[in-house]
Amino acid sequence: MKLFNKTSAAAVFLSGSLLLTSCEAVQNSNNQQRGTAIGVAAGAVIGGILGNNLGKGKNAPLGAVLGGVVGGVAGNAIGRKMDKQAKQIKEILPGAEVERVNEGIKVTLHENMVNFAFNSSDLTNQAKTNLDKLGKVLKDNPETNINIYGYTDNVGSDAYNLKLSDRRASAVVDYLASLGIDRSRLIPKGMGEADPVDTNATAAGRAKNRRVEFAITANENMINEVKQEAVR
Repeated sequence: MKLFNKTSAAAVFLSGSLLLTSCEAVQNSNNQQRGTAIGVAAGAVIGGILGNNLGKGKNAPLGAVLGGVVGGVAGNAIGRKMDKQAKQIKEILPGAEVERVNEGIKVTLHENMVNFAFNSSDLTNQAKTNLDKLGKVLKDNPETNINIYGYTDNVGSDAYNLKLSDRRASAVVDYLASLGIDRSRLIPKGMGEADPVDTNATAAGRAKNRRVEFAITANENMINEVKQEAVR
């Protein structure tokens, strides 16, 4: 998906040396190097443009992560904290897809990790076991916000699947809150059939599309803390 062209990007960064023309360019750069290089102001502009574009359409979790750019020395410090948390998630949930993007973390738990009975928003025992593991990491890292996105396959109407995905995302929020995670950190959103990761033409593909994704970003406390440390 093309977010903005070279001309508009050049206009935004006319006084800078960094020219990014796609989401891929941001993801492929080194997290910590980028955080320091772009500076606080440039970081906010990049995050605003990319987060706004992605958040409106497909790949909302990635949009949430990219929308949280701080940049500068503070962004570099946030990147280090997120590197550590991403490593913890990978170790405790080896089957999860954990992507360090920008200054945040995108986590995808497929149908075999957080699953539901057919046409149900009730978490299975397996899903609860995996959320127990993820919840421990989230609880041990309280200075983050967690957007939680529920997805379905394409079986059923668009409207029904949107409501079902919303109930499933809310079920994950309720369970994580029951583990002692502050509910104010947890933001559910149902995405319905949006942004499939595999084909809906096969049972295996549909199973992969029934998933829950997380966008983990620094909250205000973390941002203020690292900014204060940066000026000492």
